Amino acid sequence: MDRPVIAVLLDYQQQGTFSSRPHYALRTAYFDAIWNAGGLPVAVPYIDGAFPDIMELCHGLLTPGGNYPFPQEWYGEADDMSPPHPRFQFECKITQTALHADIPVLGICAGMQVMAGIHGATFYPDLHREIDTAIDHLNERPAEQTAHSIAIAPASRLHRILGRNEIPVNTAHKEAIKQIPDDIIVSARAGDGVIEAIEIPEAGFALGVQWHPEFFIKDGDADFLIFKAFVEAAQAKAGNHE
Repeated sequence: MDRPVIAVLLDYQQQGTFSSRPHYALRTAYFDAIWNAGGLPVAVPYIDGAFPDIMELCHGLLTPGGNYPFPQEWYGEADDMSPPHPRFQFECKITQTALHADIPVLGICAGMQVMAGIHGATFYPDLHREIDTAIDHLNERPAEQTAHSIAIAPASRLHRILGRNEIPVNTAHKEAIKQIPDDIIVSARAGDGVIEAIEIPEAGFALGVQWHPEFFIKDGDADFLIFKAFVEAAQAKAGNHE
């Protein structure tokens, strides 16, 4: 098998437009981006019994965007003891396991936030209520259009991947990281200081971005370089398995 296997966490809805019953769903753009970058995307359901085989099979993990509740303590509030959302519960487990096993991880939007949260980050539940900013982070433009620019930290992995100090992004988020723990590096910020990318230096490849690079996957697109670097790291992991 020439292509490294990239586990793609599916999103989950109790009911919705696809079905009135619980179902998984995810935009095709994530799968296209991985395939175009040279990886083999494999969708991952939340089946605990299959978890060991999934982790043995995959050489990389992508955790996508989504809209589902985090626990209240992640916002600095008292825990309301509500049962965890099915995706949140499984995503924390698979992300932690991948990081501990040195499996390359790319977290996008909510996926990035979970990467930070399991390390102790806290969040703004509504950044526009707590930050005085002229930047429209909610961004109701089409996903194929950029909303604002971000500044990339010079010594970061993201900078090494992109070779740029600044890029435009199509960020679209209501929540944002408020406080970051010491074991996470902030690799990009918006002009108002909002965190737009993180990385975990103790891991071989663990990168989180707040925007949606999966919509820019043509050669020459800066965002496509992120997927290529991710798949290359997964390819190296696959080689170590042989």
